[in-house]
Amino acid sequence: MTLTSSDAMRRALQAVRAGRLGDATTLIQQSLGGQEGLGGQEAPARPAAAKARSPKPAAQPGRQRFSCDAGARDYLLHLPRDSSVPPRGLVLMLHGCTQTPEDFAIGTRMSAQAHAAGLAVIYAAQARGDNAQSCWNWFSRADQTRGRGEPAILSGMALAVAAEHGMPQGAIYVAGLSAGAAMAVILGRTYPEVFAAVGAHSGLPYGAAHTVPQAFAAMAGDSSARPVHSAATAARQVPTIVFHGSADATVAAVNGDHIITDSLSGTAQSIQTGAQGHTAGRSFERMVSHGPCGTALAEHWRIDGLGHAWSGGDPKGSYADAAGPDATAEMLRFFAATES
Repeated sequence: MTLTSSDAMRRALQAVRAGRLGDATTLIQQSLGGQEGLGGQEAPARPAAAKARSPKPAAQPGRQRFSCDAGARDYLLHLPRDSSVPPRGLVLMLHGCTQTPEDFAIGTRMSAQAHAAGLAVIYAAQARGDNAQSCWNWFSRADQTRGRGEPAILSGMALAVAAEHGMPQGAIYVAGLSAGAAMAVILGRTYPEVFAAVGAHSGLPYGAAHTVPQAFAAMAGDSSARPVHSAATAARQVPTIVFHGSADATVAAVNGDHIITDSLSGTAQSIQTGAQGHTAGRSFERMVSHGPCGTALAEHWRIDGLGHAWSGGDPKGSYADAAGPDATAEMLRFFAATES
């Protein structure tokens, strides 16, 4: 997703590739006018989330608001029409930069398909007051750690909604696009007991960056700037499905490889199978990793010709491409396969 203007993005990436990391930082800071965003200073540490607070009114009609000690965010909640029984699970959806929850719901078409599977959907909202381009702060140390920042807020939001509507905690999933995908990966790493599976579309691996120059280097596909020890094994490896387009000029497709490698890093043994196919005008390669007993561990979809957009989405929403495999349907299938 564009983090500033397209010209600033292009010039910053050129500076990163040329080794002029300081110039890249300056470009983004100037473009954002000193606001907190990808080019701002690292967000200050936030207190650990202890308990939910009484929510204040949401910023926009139709949205609700979750508050806790770590902060607050708005969200949209889409519940299945059948209210006679509680939803059997929940999908937390994280939009990309410059998007809104409403826009993301249209582009992914997640609600209708999730409801058919008996799942509720939360579309969390990032405010410009927390990031100038409405990006989730995946590149900030303060938002990569358990018990603080956005991981604490978003995990608390999912747990609170699940509890309010009688949903089982073992069926909470998280998925996102671009910056939202990077944050979804972070949530799987920092709260593996909360999220049963992760869906990452056009995203980046955990701890891909701690600074602005590292963020742009990672987006450009340069893993040499990735912080040391960022891929340390979590207490539980959360099953992860990844989608990435071969023509993604915003987040290099190699980042999808890194997400899958990290997700399998703590696995003692996995069995991998691969297949190629063609769906809705696009070719793809699908690599599946599962445990000896058939347990779903990871899936990696590489889609030929797809840019920085949700595969099989609704182009009425932003960053959505109607061609190719239906990422929403495949994520929901993968999530269901992880259920015990």
